[in-house]
Amino acid sequence: MNISKSEITKETSLKPSRRSLPCLAQSYAYSKSLSQSTSLFQSTESESQAPTSITLISTDKAEQVNTEENQNDSVLKCSFADLSDFCLALGKDKDYTDESEHATYDRSRLINDVVTKDKSEFKTKLSKNDMNYIASSGPLFKDGKKRIDYILVYRKTNIQYDKRNTFEKNLRAEGLMLEKEPAIASPDIMFIKIHIPWDTLCKYAERLNIRMPFRKKCYYTDGRSKSMGRMQTYFRRIKNWMAHNPMVLDKSAFPDLEESDCYTGPFSRARIHHFIINNKDTFFSNATRSRIVYHMLERTKYENGISKVGIRKLINNGSYIAAFPPHEGAYKSSQPIKTHGPQNNRHLLYERWARWGMWYKHQPLDLIRLYFGEKIGLYFAWLGWYTGMLIPAAIVGLCVFFYGLFTMNKSQVSQEICKATEVFMCPLCDKNCSLQRLNDSCIYAKVTYLFDNGGTVFFAIFMAIWATVFLEFWKRRRSILTYTWDLIEWEEEEETLRPQFEAKYYKMEIVNPITGKPEPHQPSSDKVTRLLVSVSGIFFMISLVITAVFGVVVYRLVVMEQFASFKWNFIKQYWQFATSAAAVCINFIIIMLLNLAYEKIAYLLTNLEYPRTESEWENSFALKMFLFQFVNLNSSIFYIAFFLGRFVGHPGKYNKLFDRWRLEECHPSGCLIDLCLQMGVIMFLKQIWNNFMELGYPLIQNWWSRHKIKRGIHDASIPQWENDWNLQPMNLHGLMDEYLEMVLQFGFTTIFVAAFPLAPLLALLNNIIEIRLDAYKFVTQWRRPLPARATDIGIWLGILEGIGILAVITNAFVIAITSDYIPRFVYEYKYGPCANHVEQNENCLKGYVNNSLSFFDLSELGMGKSGYCRYRDYRGPPWSSKPYEFTLQYWHILAARLAFIIVFEHLVFGIKSFIAYLIPDVPKGLHERIRREKYLVQEMMYEAELEHLQQQRRKSGQPVHHEWP
Repeated sequence: MNISKSEITKETSLKPSRRSLPCLAQSYAYSKSLSQSTSLFQSTESESQAPTSITLISTDKAEQVNTEENQNDSVLKCSFADLSDFCLALGKDKDYTDESEHATYDRSRLINDVVTKDKSEFKTKLSKNDMNYIASSGPLFKDGKKRIDYILVYRKTNIQYDKRNTFEKNLRAEGLMLEKEPAIASPDIMFIKIHIPWDTLCKYAERLNIRMPFRKKCYYTDGRSKSMGRMQTYFRRIKNWMAHNPMVLDKSAFPDLEESDCYTGPFSRARIHHFIINNKDTFFSNATRSRIVYHMLERTKYENGISKVGIRKLINNGSYIAAFPPHEGAYKSSQPIKTHGPQNNRHLLYERWARWGMWYKHQPLDLIRLYFGEKIGLYFAWLGWYTGMLIPAAIVGLCVFFYGLFTMNKSQVSQEICKATEVFMCPLCDKNCSLQRLNDSCIYAKVTYLFDNGGTVFFAIFMAIWATVFLEFWKRRRSILTYTWDLIEWEEEEETLRPQFEAKYYKMEIVNPITGKPEPHQPSSDKVTRLLVSVSGIFFMISLVITAVFGVVVYRLVVMEQFASFKWNFIKQYWQFATSAAAVCINFIIIMLLNLAYEKIAYLLTNLEYPRTESEWENSFALKMFLFQFVNLNSSIFYIAFFLGRFVGHPGKYNKLFDRWRLEECHPSGCLIDLCLQMGVIMFLKQIWNNFMELGYPLIQNWWSRHKIKRGIHDASIPQWENDWNLQPMNLHGLMDEYLEMVLQFGFTTIFVAAFPLAPLLALLNNIIEIRLDAYKFVTQWRRPLPARATDIGIWLGILEGIGILAVITNAFVIAITSDYIPRFVYEYKYGPCANHVEQNENCLKGYVNNSLSFFDLSELGMGKSGYCRYRDYRGPPWSSKPYEFTLQYWHILAARLAFIIVFEHLVFGIKSFIAYLIPDVPKGLHERIRREKYLVQEMMYEAELEHLQQQRRKSGQPVHHEWP
């Protein structure tokens, strides 16, 4: 993209290069404020607010610029949200336009154009923003000026005061300011308030390569945009309609969301004149300040020795009991937010996001990211996207269910079972079971048809495609968010080593090929050894899960004899249902108990590996927890789907476990009803348990803490940091539990969806509650977590893709093996009335039930009865030449099942791959914009450095060059 219009803006003392035309007009305002930036950097910390000034371009100079730009082929139009009435008119062509609508900029660097319309109005806006800053700045030191960036808590009675003193002394040596204050409610508690001064902020921001804004964005559009007029009009209409959509948030309710739409670059003290700095107290956000302080806390020594470092080790050994950034204030106010505005960002989040009354509204992702950081913002963005994508899946699943409901009484199979009054089924157990009529299972047959009907195959294919569309469009959504939140180049710049890794391998160093600096290195042999130990632990835990499932299976075999002879008629009549329900409840209890052990073991195994970075630690821990809980949650479901009733033998020759317990058979209507019951109960109970543990348990604990405080004090006001201390801390593993819950739910929604089409609907209803529940928990019940950064959802995306692949395979097997779809299909086209196309008007499934049941001679059972009983299988009758051997129809059905699995998998995988190919991960327009912005950033840095050099030459009286000397 060649830009050759080098005559857009000129200044006699500086001839700009041809490469940096966009947004160059902003440099006029910068040239007179460079010295102010330098003095701001050197200002003392005691100033609570930097002076605010506005650099103006005089009317004569603006007229001179306009006189030089009479050509019709150039214009630079930069609009500002805070100065929307001002405009820099430089021509007529619209090659460069500003598309930003939410930009907030440094008022000492804004261009005041040809006419300043209403200065009093601007002053009003300025004072309003200053009030917003004061309201949202958070708690302060006793002097009322220094902001509290972090809180440390310890007990006075703790004896490890030497470690604390050394640690605090080293923190002060690093440049932090500390202030101690005892707790009001508990005299044994001491708070250490930490403030990071401006100079220390700049030093660590440069060391951590934190990107900060230095120019306003001006987007390039070429002549081709004129041909897009109709499409732009169409999208404008949609946007206008969205403004009236009740689900869309009212932007006027978010005055603090006007973020600067600026180009950013790595912060440098040597080039501080490049950056937009109005107020040194607001230049770095609260989240950035907290991250820098935590970085220092993690790398400060408390004793002599390489490994004696970090706040986490001090918390583990009891020197401190907590460390957290403070909330900005109370989340409730006595004054209504509509008339008096929000008191702080926390109050705004509660009113517009965390309240249950906002359940139907979109989420304010930008404000969530501003307050909690990009990592938590991405989680809620993903959760909202997942919930929205569940809507079409729930609708289709509900349609499949209602299709089965409305056609249930017309089902040929259900009608034949309900009318089979003279058909007796063989006993399902050895001792206490008797013959039962086939029509006794009429209700089971109808319920089974709700989930096993003609729409099952379609819905399984639909859900496989849905999973692919969901993941591919999430990748696009993520790329847009990472661009909007300036995370495109963050990953490689920000990733730092874990202190534990540095302390363990400090003696072995290699040169980092990226940075060129030496860093600790883990030998390959040591890494492989630790991985082998970790993998062995994983397999041991998985084998423990399988053992627990085996125990539940034995329980089912033992109690089914007891329930069949139970005194209560209801249980005696429905003993199979009672056996399955009791086994499900016991299995759920075992799942919850094993989960407690899994978390601790996974934590130990992950620490044993000594991951290099925090992201590697989180990914390794998340993978272990997912494997443990996925196997724990789904192993019993896999048993019911693929093993229950498959290897039982036949009457007279049943297979027995340990030659004692006869293996369990499926109900005469099939095993699908057992699978639906298992999935429904576990999914429902687990969601209730998770919601209680996430919200109910913290509510009870926080209520008890407040009760003890009120009992100890009466009229004293509690400071914000003490209120935060009385809240529950965010769990040790961060968002891992939140992601794990949703990913396991995604597995339930997709893996066995062919057997339970209502799973997407249950997931949708749960997630609508989950979003507000998590929001309420983060805003009101938890201490403020460290605002961490992230570019994606980590290893969870790969896990979701793996679940999508597994879902195709499992649904193919469920349809082919668990359900009766394939036997009905083979009978309809091979053995039924329509096999030879003789009967045109007759139901093709007529006689299917009788065909699917085999005969057995009762005299062989020794029960003193004669005649024949029926059982589910395709075996020869007693009077055949090969009694009780598999018939030819059995082998036809087996071949059809294998063929269906192969065709289904190849078809669905082909469709999934084609859709993934059609949907790029990054939108084309965004990809081009990112490339162009990288180019513009380089050019503007070049121009800014050249301009600064020219200004220094003028001050020193040296000759001024128009290019680099």
